[in-house]
Amino acid sequence: MSPPSQQRALLLQSKQGEFAVGMRAVPMPKPGELLVKNEAVALNPLDWKIRALGIIVQDYPAVIGIDAAGVVEVVGDGVDAWKVGDRVLYQGDIENDHGTYQQYTLIDAKLVAKIPDRMSFEDAASLPLAVGTGAVGLYYVQGGPRFDPPWEEGGRGKYAGTPLVIMGGASTNGSLAIQWARLSGFSPIITTASQKNEEYLRSLGATHVLDRELFAVELFTQVKQIVGGRVPVVYDAISTAATQNAAFNLLGPGGKLLIVTPNALDEEKKAKATEEGDGRCAVNVLGIVQVPFLRSFGEALFAHLSALLDEGALKPPKVEVISGGLSGIVSGLEKLQDGEVSAQKLVVRLAGTT
Repeated sequence: MSPPSQQRALLLQSKQGEFAVGMRAVPMPKPGELLVKNEAVALNPLDWKIRALGIIVQDYPAVIGIDAAGVVEVVGDGVDAWKVGDRVLYQGDIENDHGTYQQYTLIDAKLVAKIPDRMSFEDAASLPLAVGTGAVGLYYVQGGPRFDPPWEEGGRGKYAGTPLVIMGGASTNGSLAIQWARLSGFSPIITTASQKNEEYLRSLGATHVLDRELFAVELFTQVKQIVGGRVPVVYDAISTAATQNAAFNLLGPGGKLLIVTPNALDEEKKAKATEEGDGRCAVNVLGIVQVPFLRSFGEALFAHLSALLDEGALKPPKVEVISGGLSGIVSGLEKLQDGEVSAQKLVVRLAGTT
C-alpha cells in the first residue's frame, strides 16, 4: 500500500518561534534513499537549542529531530539491501524531508541499521545520535585519538591497559561512550556521575565511578590514584565550562579532550598548553554522520551497528516515554531545557498519530 500524500509534522514556525503540529507533503525517495514510517522518535538537547538560540536552521517552517526508529515504507531505485517492512533505526538531518519530528522521513539507505527483533522501537530510537557521537569521537574525528574501531579486524579489545576518563557517564552520550570504551578494551574506564547511577554504569563497563560533584583538584587526585598519573584521552559528554576545565587537567602530554559543545577552556589553560608545547588540546565532536566529512565513517558504522546491537555488545540507554505523540515532543523539550532529565532518554511514540 502506498503512503498517504500528506502527513502530520511538528513544525518550528519561525526563528526562536513556537512549535505547532501541521500538515506537509510526504516526500518520495530518490535513488539510493528509503522512506521510513516513524514509529518512535527521541529528543536531544540540540533540538531545544535550535529553537531557543535560533541556530542551524535557515528556512521556516522547519522540521527538526535527529533520532528515530520505524519501518521502511518505500524503497528507492537502486537499493537492494532493504525491503518494505524492515525495522530500522537512523539519524535524521536538519532539512525538512530528513527531520524526524514527522510521520515519514527520507534517509540514505546506507545510513540505517536493522533493529534486532527483541528491541522495541522506543529503545532503538534512543541510540542513533549517541552511538554516532561516541564512535566519531573515539575513532574518527580529525585531530582526535583515532583509535581503531572495534568492528575492524583486531580492534575489539585492542586498547587493554589504556586508561580513559568519561565525564558524565549517566548521560546518553556518556553511556554509549562507556560501551564503546569497553568494546575497545580500555582499562580502567573511569567516569563521573551521581553515585545513585554507579551500579548501572558499572554494568555498562565502567570500572570506577567518581562523584560528579568533586572539585577539579579532588577529581585529579582520585584519577591519579587510580591510573598512577595522567590519562591520554578524556571524553566529556557534558562539556560545560566546568567539566571541560576539570577534564583538561587530567590529560598527559599529547592528550586529547573530546568535547560536544564549543570550546570553553580557560584562556590561561590553552595558553599554558601552547607555551609548554605538550600537545594537549580540545577537539570538538559532531556525531551527525550525514555531513560530508563524516559520511564514509557513518556508512561503516551503520553497516556494523546491527550486529553489535544483536549480540548485545551495545545496549540502549534507559528511556522515558512521553505521551502525546508529536504534540508531546514540546513538553519533552521543555523538560530537557529545564534540566529535569537525568540518566534517561526521552522518547515519543508516533504509532497511531493521525
